[in-house]
Amino acid sequence: LWWLMVSPELNAIRMLRLAADDPAIAASDAGRLARGALSRQKQGRWQTTITNAWGVVALRHFKERFERDPVAGTSLLKLGDTERPLDWAKSVSRNTGDPTQGTPIGDGVSAHFDWPGAAAAPLSLQHQGSGKPWAFIASRAALPLDKPLFAGYSVKRTTTPVEQQKPGVWQRGDTYRVTLEIDAQADMTWVVVNDPVPAGASVLGSGLGGDSKQLASGEKKTGWERPAFEERAFDGFRAYYQYVPKGKFSVEYTVRLNNPGNFQMPATRVEAMYAPEIFAEVPVEKMEVK
Repeated sequence: LWWLMVSPELNAIRMLRLAADDPAIAASDAGRLARGALSRQKQGRWQTTITNAWGVVALRHFKERFERDPVAGTSLLKLGDTERPLDWAKSVSRNTGDPTQGTPIGDGVSAHFDWPGAAAAPLSLQHQGSGKPWAFIASRAALPLDKPLFAGYSVKRTTTPVEQQKPGVWQRGDTYRVTLEIDAQADMTWVVVNDPVPAGASVLGSGLGGDSKQLASGEKKTGWERPAFEERAFDGFRAYYQYVPKGKFSVEYTVRLNNPGNFQMPATRVEAMYAPEIFAEVPVEKMEVK
């Protein structure tokens, strides 16, 4: 109801203000609500005057409740037998390039641990000093994706032949169309859709020499979402959306196969750029081109 100055942004900020006083809501949940409210900003502000006024009130109250004392001292991280001390005096200094000493990220510090091996190892965090710093823990591993992985988004990938010399067999010069059907579980700003293509293939529609506007003319998009920018690169197709509301939408693009070979491709990925924990990945079958 924007004509009544009510919006999802205002509701998120009011929720943050109310949740800060609710004893049933944990501090970690309040932190997530604060990140969610801030992620709705565009160019450093919310969309309406009332929303910005409520935002100042809510964030000041959040700071008084959870971030009253400045963070100082040292945080000790330990994974198995490996320790990483993080000195908060370095949180505003330049990056030294040494991950074992902590890497400044804005007003915080970070550390990296190698995987402990086959046996599980406990991770402990202890802060020695004033304040109550927030801790964000992430694990990264290069593992093959053998089934879809959905976390806030779901995506369905469909490949349809446009011109195929021999049915059921891909050959050099064939073209096909990829349809990506995406279901978003929540409103989010700046979402990117990344889908791979075989090496040497061309994503049609760029307008360059050798392109075919006629072959790409049948592409369709459903939903109200339209990308702010589309990138037809040599390694895949990417569409960037400034705002994606909750619901379903789809995007299509057309590919011409230029090189023969067996192609093992990475996964299709949909991700909120400023909230990377909200994403979807779908494995893409390998393609053989005669």
